[in-house]
Amino acid sequence: MTQFRISLPAQAPDLQKLEQALQNVDPSVLVDIEPFTRVLRISTQLDERSLLPALGQGGLPVAATQLERVPSECCGGCGG
Repeated sequence: MTQFRISLPAQAPDLQKLEQALQNVDPSVLVDIEPFTRVLRISTQLDERSLLPALGQGGLPVAATQLERVPSECCGGCGG
């Protein structure tokens, strides 16, 4: 899974609608919002090229420059 972060605008998107649009292309996606920083966190199998259109369909059109890829935290110890 790849993790991404997006700083949200003042008007937050409908999280349920966004999550549904992302699940249409990646059923394993996880989405949440950090309440204090207003950052959307996404964990997905999608790459940037596939994620950006899905975000737009979910009501959050963002530019590639707004999408921050989070370095992997996986140590490989579990074999996953």
